[in-house]
Formats: sequence, C-alpha cells, structure tokens
Amino acid sequence: MKNLFSNVRGDLFGGITAGIVALPLALAFGVSSGLGPDAGLYGAIFISFFAALFGGTPTQISGPTAPMTAVSMVVIAGIIASNNGDVSKALPIILTVFLLAGLLQIGLGLAGLGKYIRYIPYPVVSGFMTAIGVIILVTQILPSIGYNAKEDAEFVKQFESQVEEVVLSRYLKDSKNKKTDKILTLQDYKNTVAEGESIVRADIIKESKTLAGREASGVLGTLKVLPRALSHLNWLELILALGTIIIIYGFKRITTVVPSTLVALVVMTGISVGFSLDYKPIEEIPSGFPIPNMEIFTNFSLASITPYIFTALTLALLGAIDSLLTSVVADNMTKTKHKPNKELIGQGIGNSIASIFGGIPGAGATIRTVVNINSGGKTKLSGMVAGLMLLVILLGLGPVASKIPAAVLAGILVTVGIGVMDYKGLKAIPSLPRDIKIAGIKLSSEVIIMIIVLLLSTFWNLVYAVGIGLVIASLMFMKKIGDLTAQQSNVTSLKEESWADEIGITKKLREEIFIKHIKGPLFFGSTSDFQQLIKQIPATASTIIIRMDRMEYIDQSGLYALEDSIIELKKDGKSVLVVDMQTQPKYMMERIDIIPDLIPEEFIFTDFKTCLQWVKNHKDT
Repeated sequence: MKNLFSNVRGDLFGGITAGIVALPLALAFGVSSGLGPDAGLYGAIFISFFAALFGGTPTQISGPTAPMTAVSMVVIAGIIASNNGDVSKALPIILTVFLLAGLLQIGLGLAGLGKYIRYIPYPVVSGFMTAIGVIILVTQILPSIGYNAKEDAEFVKQFESQVEEVVLSRYLKDSKNKKTDKILTLQDYKNTVAEGESIVRADIIKESKTLAGREASGVLGTLKVLPRALSHLNWLELILALGTIIIIYGFKRITTVVPSTLVALVVMTGISVGFSLDYKPIEEIPSGFPIPNMEIFTNFSLASITPYIFTALTLALLGAIDSLLTSVVADNMTKTKHKPNKELIGQGIGNSIASIFGGIPGAGATIRTVVNINSGGKTKLSGMVAGLMLLVILLGLGPVASKIPAAVLAGILVTVGIGVMDYKGLKAIPSLPRDIKIAGIKLSSEVIIMIIVLLLSTFWNLVYAVGIGLVIASLMFMKKIGDLTAQQSNVTSLKEESWADEIGITKKLREEIFIKHIKGPLFFGSTSDFQQLIKQIPATASTIIIRMDRMEYIDQSGLYALEDSIIELKKDGKSVLVVDMQTQPKYMMERIDIIPDLIPEEFIFTDFKTCLQWVKNHKDT
C-alpha cells in the first residue's frame, strides 16, 4: 500500500484508458451472459476495483472475460430453465453460484494452490479457449442478423401445446400437494380443468417464448434455427454488426492510441440514433448506484446450490487460470513478479462482491492489462481507477448507454470470439509428434486431447469438457511415463554384463544370478510393466539383485507391486538382494515392513561391489 500513490499520474491515465476499453466489452459480455448489460457493467466495476486492491499483480485490470462469460452463460441458462424461465426467481440462485465461485477462489489462494495452476496441460487450455471463440462466434450469429426466437410468433406458436401440458401438470401437482391424503379425486380433476380454462392467454405466450428462447440458445440451438433465422434476416441489424466489425479491424490500422472497440461503439450508436434508425437497442441499464441483492442470503437454500458446486469450482479454476496467465503477461511487460496466491485471493474477493451486487464473474483481462501498462499504469491504483471510471459512466451515462444497438455489441463480440481462439495451438497440429496408435493409425495425443475438449466444450458442456480433458491428459501422461520407465528398466543375465561394474563374475555365477535395474520412479503407471519383467526371470536363477540407485521415488501402488514380486520370488526359493536404495523408497519399504520382514538388513547393500562380494562368499562355500 505504501507505493499506491507513487505513480499517480500514470495510474490515473492508465486506469481511465483501461476503463474506457472495458466499457463496450462489459456491456457486450453482460448481454451475452443473459443477465443484461448492467450485469456486465457491475461485474467490471467491482471486480476491477477489489481485485486490484487485494490482488498480487499491481498492473492487472480485471473484469468479465470471454471464457468466464461463456461458462456463466451456460450456468445462467440452465438455472433459468430449471425455474420455468422466471429470471427473478432464478437470479438469487445464479448469484449465489457466482458468490461460491469467488469464495472458492479465495480458498485456493489461502491454501497456496496458485502456483499449481500452471500444471494444467496446454492442450486442455488450448481446446477450451478455441471452443470459447467458436461458441461466441456461433451464438452471435442470430443477434447479428436481428433474429430473436422469442419475437418470431410462428416459431413461438409451436411451443404452445407443450406449455399447456406443462401448466396443467403443474396444476395437478399443486392440487395433489395441497391434499393431505395425496389422493386425487374427480373433483380435483374438474377444479384443475376449470383453473386451466382460466389461464390467461398472455401467460401461455410468455412461457412459450421462454421455451422458444431456450430452443434457440447455445451452439446447437443456433445451428438448429439458423435456416429459419436467415429467412427472417434483418438487413439493418446485419449492416450495424458488419459496420462495427469493419471499424474495429480498420481503425486499428490507423492508430492504436484510441481503442477501436470504443470508436466502433460510439460511431455506430451515433449513426443509429442520429438517423433515427429502427434498430433493436440493448436492455435498459438501471440508473443509480448498484444495489446489493440480499435474496442471496435471505432465500439461501443448500439444496438449490448443491447441484452447482462443481460448476462453481470450474468457474473458480477457470478464473484462476485466466487471471494468472494475464499476470505472467504483465510480469513480462513490467519486469516484475506477481504473487499468485495473493492474486487468487484478490480475484475471489472481487468476484464475491460483484455477485452480491448482481454482476457476472470475471478474471484478469489481458488486453485491458496491456492497455493499462502501455498507458503508464504501474500500481494497484490503476485497476481501482478503472473500476471507478466505469462507475462514473454508469451513474452519468446509464440512460445514454441504453440506446446502444444490440447488433453493435454482437459485432464487438464477434471480434472477441475471433481473437480469443488459440491460433498458436491450431497451427501446431500438423507438426506435433504422433506418439500413440489407434486402430493402426498413428496420432498425436496432444491433438486428440485438444480436439476432444474443443468438441465437448462447443457442443455439450464446458464444465464437463475441462474435467474430461484433464482426466484424459493425466492418463496419457501416466501411460507415457510408465512406458518410459519400462523401457529404461530391464532384467538381464550377468552374461550380458550390462553395467560397467557388473564384471568379474565366475562362469557359474553368471548362470545363476540375475539383475533387475529400476531406472526412474516406480509408480502406478509402471507397476504392470515391472511385474511382467519380474516374471521373465527363469527358474534357474537362485539370486535376484535389485539395483535401486536410479529409483528416486516409489508410490503406494509401486510399493505393493514390489512387495508382491518379492513374496513370489521368495516362495520360489530365491534370495532377493537390494543395492543402493534411495531415502524415500527405503522409508516407504520400512513403513509396511518389507524391510526387515521380506528383505533383512543384511540383504541391503550400499554399492554393487559389496553385494557381489557377498554373493561370491555365499555361493563358493
């Protein structure tokens, strides 16, 4: 804190500039999430301020990002759908999930897990980021061409019979729940029919619109209704979206001093309002200071949150990865070193507070952080100023911002989707080594993981896709390490004299002594190969020497595999000698009494020469 005001001028300019850059993106992410532009703006305000204040990267600018919004969009849609399309009823649950994600981030930081985030495999991150880009691009097609499934009367009408069935089922369930004996009578049925006839037409249409919107949501929903959407194409909305995209990419060629997204937002909105065009504006942004949503606490129900705990954890981990990757970029630009655990705590506090005020979750934003640094930002003050700048815009220009065309924000998101894809990973696909064989075809395990995560994220579930990708990547890694360990490990007769010090053996001993070299860790990924190698020892061998000088680590699986092998060898009347045992393996073997029960202390040697001398003494006598 003592350096907070050491660079006031640079931090003010950096923060104001970053705040201006964040404005159109915050609005666009809010609209894309399904909670409206105000949710994006609230998220940007509180996350930027508090993540900067409590975080561990001085120049970081935080707020809603493409990956976090994409996952949030799925969460929001799912919870709203489970609450019969009632946003007001679903909102406290949605915000509670976001609050939980923030608290989990704080927990990750306090537990010191920030430094382990970097171990997430690159193919998983690459596939996920590319999927985020694809999801944003596809889901912005409909708003870019001015099609809204809820406003398509003919399309909505298709769901009316389904809505009537749902409503009647609801009445039947309510009637049954009201009765203490839980038995429906004919009179109950008549009452239900009477209530069904009294249903207002507007209610049926409202719920039909909800189902229509759900049907057209997401990647699959968009692709499903795309032919119909193209037949209802709104040329004005398409021109506004294309104009926005052209300005964003074109203005960058002129100068990067002024953010091109802001220029596109101002120009296209100015044209739309100035010429009184018949466009679709975004939802109205409430004026005044954000008000906390206390229903998060007053209506809290553990049962309603339990199904989303894994989702909240995914949001927390994704936000952590997103933020720490941006922190690395900031470190490279400023030649400083961020504090990963402190950064996670700051991000968690920012997301927690933002959720209470109705904001969507976010993370460290690379582009905004780069803009801040290039504009002179050096301390936490810059991020705090960016948040305050957005608050000023909200309080002073809320009604003006409500006139922004929805198609303009869709155009901005299209450029975000294009930019967020991992082109580096995609370009590397042809050159990655083909290290596995499936159905006789050589393939790259890295590419397989990336494609699996990409496809599952795009067409199924972002949350599960990451988990499945991590599991597959871990299994493939273990397989590779196991194979590598097996290749390095071997069982050889002394006739081969594989190591330099394995010489000077009498002809008789060469026929009777076998050596097992263990090179590398003996863990659950290599136990199967280890056991197979042990079985290769011929019955004629009476003495087995296990050389462990290159085995630094053994886990529980490896320990029991070793124990089982020694027991089998001893049953066959063979002596088992161990040479040059490392500290960790010896400790583990002592813990379960392999030493001294199976291998007495006198059968453990510090070097091969001493072991060989013992063998000679006992065989020659």
